[in-house]
Amino acid sequence: MAFVFWVLILCSVVGTAKITLASTRTFDIDYKKDCFRKDGQPFRFISGSIHYNRIPRVYWKDRLLKMYMAGLNTIQTYVPWNYHEPFPNKYIFEGDRDLEQFLQLANDTGLLVILRPGPYICAEWDMGGLPAWLLRKKDIILRSSDPDYIKEVDRWMEKLLPMIRPFLYQNGGPVITVQVENEYGSYFACDFNYLRHLAQLFRYHLGNEVVLFTTDGAAVSYLKCGSLQDLYATVDFGAGGNVTAAFEAQRHAEPHGPLVNSEFYTGWLDHWGEPHSLVPKGIVAKSLSEILQTGASVNLYMFIGGTNFGYWNGANTPYAPQPTSYDYDAPLTEAGDLTEKYFAIRDVIGMYSKVPEGPIPPSTPKYAYGPVKMERLRSVSDAVSLLSFSGPVNSTYPVTFTDLQQSSGFVLYRTNLPVDCSMPTALSSPLNGVHDRAYVSVDGVASGILERDKCQTINVTGKTGSQLDILVENMGRVNFGKNINDFKGLISNLTLGSEVVTAWLVYSLSIDEAVKEGVLTRGGRAEGPRASGSPLSVPAFYGGSFSIPSGIPDLPQDTYIQFPGWTKGQVWINGFNLGRYWPKRGPQVTLYVPAHILSTKAPNNVTLLELEGGPNTPTCTVEFTASPALNGTMRHTLGHNFRLFNKADLS
Repeated sequence: MAFVFWVLILCSVVGTAKITLASTRTFDIDYKKDCFRKDGQPFRFISGSIHYNRIPRVYWKDRLLKMYMAGLNTIQTYVPWNYHEPFPNKYIFEGDRDLEQFLQLANDTGLLVILRPGPYICAEWDMGGLPAWLLRKKDIILRSSDPDYIKEVDRWMEKLLPMIRPFLYQNGGPVITVQVENEYGSYFACDFNYLRHLAQLFRYHLGNEVVLFTTDGAAVSYLKCGSLQDLYATVDFGAGGNVTAAFEAQRHAEPHGPLVNSEFYTGWLDHWGEPHSLVPKGIVAKSLSEILQTGASVNLYMFIGGTNFGYWNGANTPYAPQPTSYDYDAPLTEAGDLTEKYFAIRDVIGMYSKVPEGPIPPSTPKYAYGPVKMERLRSVSDAVSLLSFSGPVNSTYPVTFTDLQQSSGFVLYRTNLPVDCSMPTALSSPLNGVHDRAYVSVDGVASGILERDKCQTINVTGKTGSQLDILVENMGRVNFGKNINDFKGLISNLTLGSEVVTAWLVYSLSIDEAVKEGVLTRGGRAEGPRASGSPLSVPAFYGGSFSIPSGIPDLPQDTYIQFPGWTKGQVWINGFNLGRYWPKRGPQVTLYVPAHILSTKAPNNVTLLELEGGPNTPTCTVEFTASPALNGTMRHTLGHNFRLFNKADLS
């Protein structure tokens, strides 16, 4: 009995000690000394951005340890709402979406965390992290005090923020600061009631001790609508800029307190059809040193970019979608490999703080598995009954992805030519209503491509009653600026000649599920003829497989897949959606293949949805190589350019 008594006393003492330890942990702002204070001592964070949603969970520990060994004491990450609530009230926080495990790993690695839970995050992520299902209320005003929007934000935050609270620094966790919204000064609404509501919501769920902050571009014009009393205002700017002038802008909003660059750009984002962004390590190192010389806190965005697997990439306006790779020319590559920029940054950090001693985890090995023969399976039109689990929707006029309660991927619109088109007849989207790319065929023969902002009219031929199929691809929702309410599909009527096209059958396609279930075996019609003089063929699936060589240790390893002779499409390996390929437009040529999706126990299945036309040869292949190619030759040039590090160019 006495033993039990002392055990209970000991447990009580230990529990009290833990509570006391947590209660003595503080992180706050010293406005008199213009600094952060951690446990009462002056503190400066040197942080790096990492997005857990762009990195497979099996590699989280590797990436975090490399960041720690670079001399960072903090990491920064977003929480994408649409990644965790793909459908209303359906939450996913397991596997690669296990946010709590990611925060715990950061803590175990010795890294503090700056958390940016939105609700809007930008991040070059589909719709800036907002769920597409919000658009079911067609007149909703996103990022505002619109009651329809606020209702959903409140419900989401009631789920998310209580999960975060135990991870706050004051509660024994790694989270030192939490951002409210994101770069709101770049948005048209300028709704202070909205910001006030979010601030109160965050305080209610997280308490009064946590440091809440905002981030905006380093100009007074952005801070005017982006900052709010009781939310600490920080700025973002990249390498090569005027550090003093940037921080002077912050001082307009925060006359006292720590100087903070919440997004110091180590590279920049890419768009299809533009050169891969490269920022020399010397420029990054010089600007970083200038920032640290001022005593400021800084977050390097990105320290590792990662990958937009599946359909998660965003887009800017005029409509310019981002590719699958989010390499960002960051210090750690998309695959987590060490770069010269990594070591240059590490050397600079070492001038201002102690860098951990010991070996740095090496770059992961890559393996070239070689070519894989691909065979045509069937066209999308032939496979529609296998792909559309719910069957067609009959509609006089086209309906959107939102109407179909589909967020991403592809929708097939089918009707019949109402008139004879023996002579080429204009099929048009007069209101630029193709969002984003439509592959048009008549009676199984490719006719052309309608593309948002670029091509609103093509000519078609066919007899009265011929089957007109239009496969519409969602290329990624706008993630920045006023156009984030980005509806997908045919969002307005098409015309044939001068007549509006009606009487549609609309198929919501569940392609990911069909690929996983392995229903896309060979069948349907053989590949039909291509239109005279046209390189196009109808969208079709191709399949192949390969086995991992036996007797070689440490396999499988990471690899890259490339597409010699292919044009544009989507690729799956063992049912995992790697993302989009588009080597004809570039700049990305290879896609990163993480080892964990490969198998040594069974053949690895490769499935392509080629949208425009595969290799015009008897044998077509894809190839697995050990080296990435992110800056390939481009055959297309967009009519606009973006200057580095100026987000105003993207609005």
